[in-house]
Amino acid sequence: MNDTAATNEAKSPSEQVREQLKDVIDPELGLNIVDLGLIYDVEVEDGLATITMTLTSPGCPAGGTIMAGAQEAARRTEGVEDADVRLVWKPFWTPDRIDPDVRAALGF
Repeated sequence: MNDTAATNEAKSPSEQVREQLKDVIDPELGLNIVDLGLIYDVEVEDGLATITMTLTSPGCPAGGTIMAGAQEAARRTEGVEDADVRLVWKPFWTPDRIDPDVRAALGF
């Protein structure tokens, strides 16, 4: 077993999906949707990943692409057969939701 496989086995299925979601980049901001704070919740049960997320704004032109990317990323996770992406607007996204380390690197 390689180190990556051993590390993934130590993580819960929800944590594994969250790791995959880091591959989804908001094309306007150039940051992944996890570090941006767009992912509110991830649950995995019986092979179904349910992702509750938001976008930076209701009029986000990349919204469809981001949501499709989230669904595909979750499906790449071992043990996940399908994914349901639920878009919510409460709480509304603000830059305060960006990962603190990323915010610092961006100069916020």
